[in-house]
Amino acid sequence: MPDWLTNMEPHWAWLSLGVLLAAAEIVAPGFFLIWLGAAAIVTGAIAWIVPLSIPLQLGVFAVLSFIALYGARRWLKANPITSADPHLNQRGGRLIGEVLTVTQAIEDGRGRAKVGDGEWPVRGPDVAEGAKVRVVSADGNVLVVEAV
Repeated sequence: MPDWLTNMEPHWAWLSLGVLLAAAEIVAPGFFLIWLGAAAIVTGAIAWIVPLSIPLQLGVFAVLSFIALYGARRWLKANPITSADPHLNQRGGRLIGEVLTVTQAIEDGRGRAKVGDGEWPVRGPDVAEGAKVRVVSADGNVLVVEAV
């Protein structure tokens, strides 16, 4: 092991770990590592101010990690993050309210309709080819429609 690593003060190790965990949150976001990073940084600050043994530092880190994760979870439950566009990755959901032209007559509740430059399967009341329908919901990749 290199000399610089064996001679490193423990608080620098904690501070470095905290920064690395915070950076890892940026690379692999999950809203989890940032709290462990914060606990490591606070542990490093405490170890810098108050000389603690390594086992005690590990205990402080464990307690702070638990408190940070528990507190963040409770806060997020009380203040959920809402999306400005809840249907961002749900193409069918984004089509709700759109008026489409039926390209294959809806018979026995099934047919196809033109969406942009393609066609989507649709489900709804029987209508003839060329009729206009409005999307009321999406069931997977099948659009549920009603006659306009």
